Amino acid sequence: MTPILSLSAADLEKWLEDHDAPAYRRRQVWSWLARGATSFDAMRDLPKALRTALAAAFDVSSLRPIATSAADRGLTTKTLFELEGGHSVEAVVMRYADRSTLCISSQAGCPIGCPFCATGKFPFGRNLKSHEIVEQAVDAQRVLASEGRRLSHVVFMGMGEPMANYSAVIESVRRLADPELLGISPRRIVVSTSGLIPRIAELAEEKVPVTLAISLHAARDELRDVLVPINRKYPVRELVDAAQAYGARTGRRVSYEWVMLAGVNDTERDARELGVLLKGRNAHVNLIPFNPVEDTPFHAPQRSSIRTFKEQVQAQGLNVTVRDTRGREADAACGQLHERVMRGKVAVS
Repeated sequence: MTPILSLSAADLEKWLEDHDAPAYRRRQVWSWLARGATSFDAMRDLPKALRTALAAAFDVSSLRPIATSAADRGLTTKTLFELEGGHSVEAVVMRYADRSTLCISSQAGCPIGCPFCATGKFPFGRNLKSHEIVEQAVDAQRVLASEGRRLSHVVFMGMGEPMANYSAVIESVRRLADPELLGISPRRIVVSTSGLIPRIAELAEEKVPVTLAISLHAARDELRDVLVPINRKYPVRELVDAAQAYGARTGRRVSYEWVMLAGVNDTERDARELGVLLKGRNAHVNLIPFNPVEDTPFHAPQRSSIRTFKEQVQAQGLNVTVRDTRGREADAACGQLHERVMRGKVAVS
């Protein structure tokens, strides 16, 4: 059947009109979805006949949870969803004292092929449709609502390269922000990219003031060509210029993500090069300790090395934070739960 969130507001209202129901019922349906309803029968303020008709025509969601894992005493949970057609994607909910954040997937697999990322280890599947992206957030809100929490932030840092699925990602951002659905401010949504420069320019014209995050990981082309292969097409200095143009156009500070790989990109040379690259820019550097991935040659630095590198980058005059490492035992690095399920190491529920 058709997933209910694959319909636009206008299309759903037209369906309701064809079934002798007023247009305002659409807002009620969306409100129930946002509150975590898992069936149309649970939407108690809809007439019984309408609930029956909706159930006959639509699915509440197209996603099927097939595995879960938890870490950090339950503060971090990952769900592996099966998509229509058999591919699967992951979504991670992270609970903090002042917010609840969802790390969301935009593709099944990833075509970029970064060698330190578990997602890149298996074949690329397909782009997600906008409703499949939104359904991950609706499911997260359902889980959080049962805990007395609310989904407040979304980061497009799960499986896939968001800018390679541009139209669906932008549509999903608009729907996530819709006050009649989840009402998440675009300023609390982060869209990451490994460096698709033309799409960054398009994003600046969308009038959705999301935070742009650049998956940087190296400040010289020689190294970044290896760690982020798309750099061979879009070199690092051109990428930073495009990102800063986005920041100037939108008034939003750009975030630069740096997965720390021991002995690879955590040296004093790397800190100096990063300082030169971002000097005078309206930028924030986010250092991310590597989440170990099997069958890769990379390792996480020691805490002392992370601290030293942070101090070296700060000495270049840059704003720097170290991301709180969440969910190591939850296979929280992109693609890890998928990989373990495919290998039969996690029981499928």
